[in-house]
Amino acid sequence: MEIMSPQNTRVKEWAGLQEKKQRDKARKYIVEGVHLVQEALLAEADVECLAYDLDKGMPAELKGLLQSVQGMEVIGVSATIISKCSSTNTPQPVFAIVRKEQQAVDAILAKKDSLVVVLDGVQDPGNVGTIIRSADAAGANGVILGQGCADLYNPKTIRSTMGSMFHLPVVEGDLSEILPQARERGALLVSTSLQGEESCYTHDFHGSQWLLIGSEGKGISTETARLVDKSIIIPMAGRAESLNAAMAATILLFEGMRQRGFNQTIIPVSAPK
Repeated sequence: MEIMSPQNTRVKEWAGLQEKKQRDKARKYIVEGVHLVQEALLAEADVECLAYDLDKGMPAELKGLLQSVQGMEVIGVSATIISKCSSTNTPQPVFAIVRKEQQAVDAILAKKDSLVVVLDGVQDPGNVGTIIRSADAAGANGVILGQGCADLYNPKTIRSTMGSMFHLPVVEGDLSEILPQARERGALLVSTSLQGEESCYTHDFHGSQWLLIGSEGKGISTETARLVDKSIIIPMAGRAESLNAAMAATILLFEGMRQRGFNQTIIPVSAPK
């Protein structure tokens, strides 16, 4: 199938997915670029259609995946359409329209000795996406986005995850309901604070740990703070006043990974001669 006119009804629908209200209404979102489309296909996300630049052809990295995907349309389009549907100044030659799938928090709550990141009002989509990527890299069991966070399906958030949003559960929900449930199941709710009781490097990350990360300017909300079991501090040797949300979350996640016994043989790579 081919679509060449940017005035086509479907093209207008695709382009509209750059806006949150249209994503919410359609229950769909757009994924741009070879790598992210590849990750969506490999994760068996609910891809409605894949559109590619007819002049450039189907990217080689995707050709082998198309036969294994059922019920997905493959549509050749013009460069003008690619540009109209893109959120970047340099459009990628392929994008996919993906149906939203309801992620249930129950699976995260049921996980024993879970390591979970909880975001409370983190508004920057780049930070939200980076935290999801770090959670994936550190082997976390999930990420929960509370109210006031950047939209998971914002194109910038999606790009910043680098595909990690397809690798672990990411749930949007009400923290006032979810956090008490986590505590009832034995999770320790931990936040960072300049007045923290203990360094993140001496805090014991074993057991079920839910790491609460607040907004870049205000930290966690007053309501969420009331639920916190323990505040820890990230010690700094320099003169910086603080770290941004993504950096703080990454430090905690990797310290948690280290303490939990991650062990991998590192193969040294010789320097080029």
